[in-house]
Amino acid sequence: MNTLEVRPQLSAVVPAYNEVECVPVLLDELRTALDATSRTWELVLVNDSSTDGTGEAMAVAAANDSRLRVFHLEKNAGQSAALAAGLERARGDVLVTLDADLQNDPADIPMLLQALERADVVSGVRASRQDTWIRRVSSKVANATRRAALGDSVTDIGCSLKAYRRDVLVGLPMFVGVHRFLPALCAFRGARVVEVNVRHRPRTRGVSKYGMGNRLWRGIHDLIGVSWLKHRLVRYRVRGE
Repeated sequence: MNTLEVRPQLSAVVPAYNEVECVPVLLDELRTALDATSRTWELVLVNDSSTDGTGEAMAVAAANDSRLRVFHLEKNAGQSAALAAGLERARGDVLVTLDADLQNDPADIPMLLQALERADVVSGVRASRQDTWIRRVSSKVANATRRAALGDSVTDIGCSLKAYRRDVLVGLPMFVGVHRFLPALCAFRGARVVEVNVRHRPRTRGVSKYGMGNRLWRGIHDLIGVSWLKHRLVRYRVRGE
């Protein structure tokens, strides 16, 4: 039987836009980390219509490893869309997400899975961030503002390294900016969310796609929408179930 016909236990989902320099190192590190979990796994790579050869590099790697599945968005749609596309197509009972820029360390994945044994969502916290001071300060302000507005417990929503049980993601609304709010949305529906400290590495390849200008106002707009959604969610239990 073709291995692609068997559902893996674990799916790692990686959205990427113009990260061709990172792809070879990322894939090597991910294979090593996922093999260390002692689970069957797949790697779901989503190319967000890159222009630098990222998609082609992914396709070449997938041609030599059936555990890699590559999806190409028809046009550049942003991180949330690329992540949503990957999560929808992932087949594992456990889903791990991370960025393609190598600042997340795939070697932390087994630790996240261990923490998931007592939770539904595990969110990484960059204990020693390798970013500029202005990015660190702006992140602290944004996280504090979000927690005050939404009442969730996640202290570092900007860390993309997270692990989810599949069932907590089923039916969640997907919108531009959702990648910053997935743990909170899960918590709104009663999911158990825990945090673990993870490593954070300086960016040594490629160029960051985010800055203050494209985060601040969009983040405020998203926060208003998610706050509305929190208070409008339908909550019910069926007697006897």
